[in-house]
Amino acid sequence: MKKILSLVLALCMMLSLAGIASAEAKEDMTITIMLPDFNSQYDWVTLEDGNPILQSIYEATGVKMDIKWVADSAYGEMTSLTLADPANMPEVMVMQGPRDAIMISSARAGAFWDLTDLIADYPNLAAGQETIYDNISIDGRLYGIYRARDYARAGVYYRCDKAAEAGITEKPTNWSEFKELCFALAGLAEDTYCINMCKYVGSTIGIATVMAGAPYQYGVDEEGKIYPAFEDEHFQEGLDFLRELYAAGGIDPDFITIESGNWNDAERSENPKAYMRLDCLDNGHRLQQWYEDNLGYAADPPVVALLTAIPNDEGKIQIWPQNIGASGEIVVTKAVTEEKLPAVLSFLDWLNSAEGQTAINCGVEGKNYWIHEDGFRYAYPEGEADNANTYTEYNNTTLHSLNQLGMNVNGNLTPTVAGTILRDEYAQNLLDNAQYVIGNPCLTFDSDTATMMGTTLAQDIEDAQVKYISNIIDLDELKAAYETWHAMGGDQILADYQAAYDAQ
Repeated sequence: MKKILSLVLALCMMLSLAGIASAEAKEDMTITIMLPDFNSQYDWVTLEDGNPILQSIYEATGVKMDIKWVADSAYGEMTSLTLADPANMPEVMVMQGPRDAIMISSARAGAFWDLTDLIADYPNLAAGQETIYDNISIDGRLYGIYRARDYARAGVYYRCDKAAEAGITEKPTNWSEFKELCFALAGLAEDTYCINMCKYVGSTIGIATVMAGAPYQYGVDEEGKIYPAFEDEHFQEGLDFLRELYAAGGIDPDFITIESGNWNDAERSENPKAYMRLDCLDNGHRLQQWYEDNLGYAADPPVVALLTAIPNDEGKIQIWPQNIGASGEIVVTKAVTEEKLPAVLSFLDWLNSAEGQTAINCGVEGKNYWIHEDGFRYAYPEGEADNANTYTEYNNTTLHSLNQLGMNVNGNLTPTVAGTILRDEYAQNLLDNAQYVIGNPCLTFDSDTATMMGTTLAQDIEDAQVKYISNIIDLDELKAAYETWHAMGGDQILADYQAAYDAQ
């Protein structure tokens, strides 16, 4: 792994120039790609139908992307089905969990190309952080390029104007005040809710329980014994809070039927149905921008507030790690021949360049984004702020979810956007709050049982927790689900992790 970062600057520059020359000389090539889709409600414009972004990528690289879109809510299931059918496997695909059982077992089974000794030949890929590459490694080998994400990205955002209507004008300063805010928003109107939830419950449960004081995925007690986070008393405290809020009408009773691609619907409306979300905080400043662009709201003061780094009842501050410095990874499957592999890696390297990043994150200048007189990037032409929604709709069909192919291992190289109150606050939060992000102490440990059964066991636990929150089962039934987890493989996972922990 250290070889990746030991490249001298001169070599990187030389390889970069060689890569550009190679891209210019490259013959036409089609790459089949599978990506999660967060915009499935919009029709996708293909290259043949005149997608200007795909056309610009083709002109720059000679690559035609044949993309199979899969709704994000179904992506995990489709990943398993796809990897079980080598004859129909895409050449490049997103693996959403870098340490998930399906990723580990598929890598060991030879489904993906081992990139460990190849990455150094591609300067943009080689610029990734060694620590994060280590985090996604399997048996000390790399089978993908991580999709970079900020550590301290998770938190709470809410409608502070609605909170004021409910009688709360100041941001909560601790866990108890946060819960007071939630119940106040739950009681604001009969046909609205506090927390906006959908069938992706990971962030809501994770943020709430970690904020309450629980560990992330696994904990280590004072005697050095590893235990599952869901058996921590603080985890139960967080679940109980969500259950009580649900009973109080603070969560849509049909949340488990809402696709993640429609998660924004309850909040992006002139009359929103939900006032708060436990998720990535950058969605908070995007929500504020949506109100300004689509409903004419003022930028100052904002109607959205960001909330993070809240101490629990014992005064301890913890932030849920929305990622491990990465949100999954891009893998190259064995559907790619050995002869084609260098060309595919050259394309992935180009996607990390400024030109590539801009294409899949922003689109084409003059069609998907514009640089105004102030030098910043906007999603609409100068003077067209009132019609911003028109351009947003166009981007939803042409850009769609192309950013899911983004890696940005060498940093964000896209044109800069203008700062706003919330965007600047979010950027400062990333710097100030990284110290509070907690990790999974068993992240890099191996367990054959976890590889074979971990995903299924984790889904069973999540299903039981959703039923508990929804008042379908009681505490005894929830604990019974935990006992089943232990009996069906959980105890062996704990034993494997304990052995690895003790051997450190």
